[in-house]
Amino acid sequence: MDDEALIEHAFDCPYCGTSLTFIIDTSQGSHTTWEDCHRCCAPIQVQVVMSPMTGEVEAITTGRDDDVL
Repeated sequence: MDDEALIEHAFDCPYCGTSLTFIIDTSQGSHTTWEDCHRCCAPIQVQVVMSPMTGEVEAITTGRDDDVL
């Protein structure tokens, strides 16, 4: 894994509102994954969208497990 492909992303838990920071691996390209909140343990859906032209992050969206992202 290339350390340059790792970025920190800060957001609030969609369940309990706790401020969180997760490490996103951009070398995977566009993908969806789930991470657990460190406080309430609820599953958070994390969607990463990468530009196919530049390889840069276009968007990172988070939501509840049952949200359609």
